[in-house]
Amino acid sequence: MEETLRVLVVDDDEVDRMAVRRALKKASLPMELSEAVNYAEAIALLKTNPFDCVFLDYQLPDQDGLILVRDARQLGLLVPLVVLTGQGDEQIAVELMKAGATDYLSKSRITPERLEQVLRNAIRVYRAEMKVVVANQQLRESNELLKRQNRELELQRQQIQLQNLKLIEASQLKSQFLATMSHELRTPLNAIIGFSQLLLRRSKGTLTTSQMDMVERILNNGKHLLELLNDILDLSKIEAGRLELKPEPFNLNHIVNATVEELRSLADEKHLSLQVKVEPPDVQVVNDPSRLRQVLVNLLSNAIKFTEAGGVWVNVSLFSSDRITIIVRDTGIGIAQEQLKQIFEPFRQVDQTTTRKHPGTGLGLAITDSLVQMMQGKISVESQVGKGSTFRVDLPRQLAFPCPPMASETLFNLNVNDSSEVS
Repeated sequence: MEETLRVLVVDDDEVDRMAVRRALKKASLPMELSEAVNYAEAIALLKTNPFDCVFLDYQLPDQDGLILVRDARQLGLLVPLVVLTGQGDEQIAVELMKAGATDYLSKSRITPERLEQVLRNAIRVYRAEMKVVVANQQLRESNELLKRQNRELELQRQQIQLQNLKLIEASQLKSQFLATMSHELRTPLNAIIGFSQLLLRRSKGTLTTSQMDMVERILNNGKHLLELLNDILDLSKIEAGRLELKPEPFNLNHIVNATVEELRSLADEKHLSLQVKVEPPDVQVVNDPSRLRQVLVNLLSNAIKFTEAGGVWVNVSLFSSDRITIIVRDTGIGIAQEQLKQIFEPFRQVDQTTTRKHPGTGLGLAITDSLVQMMQGKISVESQVGKGSTFRVDLPRQLAFPCPPMASETLFNLNVNDSSEVS
């Protein structure tokens, strides 16, 4: 069932209005007709009533149809306007269409069929235009929304950038402080270690057993603090891209066994088994022996530190003709799955509580990971809480020359000018 159309007829001539009214009633369209005899009545009705179409005479007593069309459009009245005139002036038709008229029809051509056709076309065109208007309005609103969102995103980007700059600056200040303090502590610390060693060598028989124990404690704590300072300096150089590898050919078996023997006393103190296996025993590699030893020391000392019973195993083998694999396995406390992705981050420790049993800075694994990456290798870990951990390091047998320093992607960028190590 077709909707009832609301149509307004504007004409001061009763005869002409009747002719239009009769013709529209004969059309096969349900409609409701309203009438106005001049410009003022027409504008008043258009402002207060929604019409589907308006038929208006060009010659009105108070204004002509062109003025009515222009004013209706200026008022934002969106309705099809069909102008009826007794004249056939094409120039008038052009002006009417430019002003916003939907169609133009000579009164001499009015018939029920013609009016129905004009009415249908006017409404169809009007509705199509309204769809375009609505679409354009939605597009404008979408564009405005997009502009607002872009402005908000740009503001957020600027705020984030500013925050990042502040974080970087704060991190650099903190890191510079750590590096400076590490350097400043070297001199008195080396003096403490040196005098402690001198006392132990030259004071045999002159110091009591209790005094000798105290000197040994001073020496051991001094060495431990020295290791921490070395870790901080190493991390600072890595983060600043100032640490360089010095590759040279050497026997891998010698380095591995020498490192294991250095740490065997730590395992013996805890009654742990420490076993090593290198196959084949005469593997020649080209790497930085000092830094490879550092990787082994970090992995082995961690394994021993976090193992209370059982043992630690080191297995070194040829993964292929041009790659080696180092595996360090322990029966220690293990690492929870949710912590595995974090253990290679600086200052991260498995136990972060203030009452933790295993002291340390949390730098060892971060340095190890960075060194392995500099050696063009990778490190991985598998672990179960309460059962132990297995660290695997895959390295090329021969490093590419030269070995570029690695600039870290973290925020801990340090300005380290001293390239020497604490010793």
